[in-house]
Amino acid sequence: MTKSKVYFTDFRTKLGEGLPTKLKRLIKDAGIADIDMDNKFVAIKMHFGELGNLGFLRPNYARAVSDVVKELGGHPFLTDCNTLYPGKRKNALEHLECAWENGFTPLTVGCPILIADGLKGTDDVEVPVAGGEYIEKAKIGRAIMDADVFISLTHFKGHETTGFGGAIKNIGMGCGSRAGKKEQHNDGTPTISESKCRGCKKCQKECANNGLVFNKETKKMSINPDTCAGCGRCIGACNFDAIAFENYTAVENLNCRMAEYTKAVVDGRPTFHISLVVDVSPNCDCHAENDAPILPNIGMFASYDLLALDQACVDACMNATPIRNSQLGDNLAKKDFHDHHDHFTNSTPESEWKTCLSHAEKIGLGSRDYELVVIK
Repeated sequence: MTKSKVYFTDFRTKLGEGLPTKLKRLIKDAGIADIDMDNKFVAIKMHFGELGNLGFLRPNYARAVSDVVKELGGHPFLTDCNTLYPGKRKNALEHLECAWENGFTPLTVGCPILIADGLKGTDDVEVPVAGGEYIEKAKIGRAIMDADVFISLTHFKGHETTGFGGAIKNIGMGCGSRAGKKEQHNDGTPTISESKCRGCKKCQKECANNGLVFNKETKKMSINPDTCAGCGRCIGACNFDAIAFENYTAVENLNCRMAEYTKAVVDGRPTFHISLVVDVSPNCDCHAENDAPILPNIGMFASYDLLALDQACVDACMNATPIRNSQLGDNLAKKDFHDHHDHFTNSTPESEWKTCLSHAEKIGLGSRDYELVVIK
């Protein structure tokens, strides 16, 4: 069986050639021009970073990708979906303002920026998952599914739950609407904070299962556990962060659901995937801070096979030397610390990443067997 090709280049540059130019050369060598983008809508999925975080990918990298798409005749747009948790990216208005503050504007990236699941995170499409074992229909941001071509641009880093955040996490979790993120993260029904509830009834309009009950005397909403389907659409309708889910799934289930959400996004249309192993923070860019990198900057990777891409990035990270003054370095320096011989597990021992890649391979997302093609 032919191995999937993953193209790689390091962060060394020549006089007169900056990293954005080198990224353009990498993705062209990796064959992005083989995709017919003529007059096509092209979604470039990336993470704009939470306010206060400085570990996210610079807008310059997004500009390099959008420029190549336009050279090929496509109509690119940068996109992400709203977050499940309260923060600066939980609705499209705040999400766009956050992106702007972090440097992502049409002027800097050379294309429009769209929040794929709409104003409140409720504009999604149910997409069947072929071969899915955990998810029958994934809830994906509508603008992402409306695109003709899909490109992922991923900041490969550590993650406090899934071990690392690579292409699968960027796509699977990132493309899920707020209800889709809930489906991956949580089992069960939500809770409503009485002190935060304003009694506006907007959440009730989103509920199709009579799962919400309004008390006319207290003017507060509550959950009816007998009829609530746990779909999560109410959380997107609440402007006051009064609704939350607390019954989190096991990490292994999260990994498998995330892989199946990824399959829903990429099946049936041209896709291309890019990952940059740079500023490898121990936690997700969703944090309002970023700790010191746990590993040195390694390079830029690109492939048509997103699973091979994640595997190649993992392997490169495992071969890297940990940075001493970091979360990983501190853990390794502790007396009686159990060395897992795995940088991501050593950084966050409660995390787990292997089930994600094994399940992704099982459901046909790609191959973990790859050939690394080095571009100078």
